[in-house]
Amino acid sequence: MRLQNFYILFITIIAFLGTTVSSSAQLYKIKGTVYDSSRNYPMEAVTVLSTSGEGVITNSEGRYIIEVSEKDSIWFSYLNKPTIKFPVLKIANPMSFDISLQVNVPVMKEVKLKLKNYRQDSIQNRRDYAKIFNYEKPGLKTVTPSYGGAAGFDLDEIINMFRFKRNRSMASFQKRLFQEEEDNFVSNRFSKALVRRLTLLDGNELDRFMRVFRPSYMFTKYSGDYDFQLYIKQAYDRFVKGLPPEALFKEEE
Repeated sequence: MRLQNFYILFITIIAFLGTTVSSSAQLYKIKGTVYDSSRNYPMEAVTVLSTSGEGVITNSEGRYIIEVSEKDSIWFSYLNKPTIKFPVLKIANPMSFDISLQVNVPVMKEVKLKLKNYRQDSIQNRRDYAKIFNYEKPGLKTVTPSYGGAAGFDLDEIINMFRFKRNRSMASFQKRLFQEEEDNFVSNRFSKALVRRLTLLDGNELDRFMRVFRPSYMFTKYSGDYDFQLYIKQAYDRFVKGLPPEALFKEEE
């Protein structure tokens, strides 16, 4: 009886391990680089999608990595022009699945510029206007003398409570600084360079697109790179069709 129970337990463990191995073996990582039609220049911001719903975007070096199952197929999309679908099981080298798209990347003579660092500028701006950013509406506050004794009200705060013009000016200036900070953040991320690369727009058309489809601060701040660049591509599709921005991406009231 004990021997029979041992065999049952042994078979159960083997079946469980087999199921686990089989399940884990169904996941794959596909890596590679996307090039233009010349195969000389890697392409940034190309969308890589799978039939299971996974999606990534190539980085500045044209590289991508996506996790899929063995039943999946993947395809590539640039400017809303998708490629054929490639079944995962038919990809000979999943660790280096490079592909070239029928797109010519315009190559310009290299120009070296000293780019502004948005983060450093923002930190410096906070330092320069620290008094304004840290401004709080005056109110009754208590202070404790450094030499000891009973706490009392802060006389400076009491005086400031009645400096109405100064308080309105400080509050207005602070509000304007916060608004400028948010506007600069959106402009830094929703840049002409990024939009031009994703849409190939230029000149007046680019300016009009940037003005009409400028995203809100909250969406710009909290969306990931994939969702943000996907928004630009979808907005470009609406722009070409003459449609207005979707309500989801309008500035919050």
